[in-house]
Amino acid sequence: MRLDIKSIEDFQTGMVIPINKPYEWTSFDVVKKIKNQIGKKLRQALNIRLKNFKVGHAGTLDPLAEGLVLVCTGKATKTINDLMSDEKEYLATIELGKTTPSYDLETEYDQSFPTEHISKEQVNSTLKTFIGEQDQVPPIYSAKNINGKRAYDYARKGEEIELKANKITISELELIEYKMPLIKIRIVCSKGTYIRSLAYDIGKRLESGAHLTRLIRTRIGSYTLDSSLTIEEFEKKLTNL
Repeated sequence: MRLDIKSIEDFQTGMVIPINKPYEWTSFDVVKKIKNQIGKKLRQALNIRLKNFKVGHAGTLDPLAEGLVLVCTGKATKTINDLMSDEKEYLATIELGKTTPSYDLETEYDQSFPTEHISKEQVNSTLKTFIGEQDQVPPIYSAKNINGKRAYDYARKGEEIELKANKITISELELIEYKMPLIKIRIVCSKGTYIRSLAYDIGKRLESGAHLTRLIRTRIGSYTLDSSLTIEEFEKKLTNL
């Protein structure tokens, strides 16, 4: 279902706006852009400036990830915690045989591993072992708060820290494409799941290595990527109000 904006006042009342986050944008970049666009329209249409107009997002995506981000405005910002708790769905492309410190393409390769022994059947059987509730250790290059600092701040300085495992649940894990050394998988999981860590752990369980090369979030609860707007599409909707 596409976003239905009837008037500029809808943003003040409160809306949840599904946005397709571009590659290399931060989630904060998306929020800032949407807030500036709405603010500009409010000034033009109503000749008002809202000092305390709230805009936030539910569920952060890494800059190198793409896909669904829920931007909440006005009173809808009160629903952010509930939205963040909703089930998520992702499409992930993983390269087997190589690892990086960040578990994705943010950092350079640090180790190589054999992949000749990995078959499609072995990948399928390995993926099944990840379904269910489990403990997952976040990536060292993550935004986890450790003693008042982000984990990635320690990592970028070469400082060693110990990250505690989180309880997560993976309810669906499906192999979509097998083109060695690349595999593409679909994941349905709980809040707090790091797909980068999942990629790394899949590599280990296959007695090899792995890192994430592409990640697209396709669903948050009942909101889907198919019903989302690009930044440009949202701007056009605003212009037409």
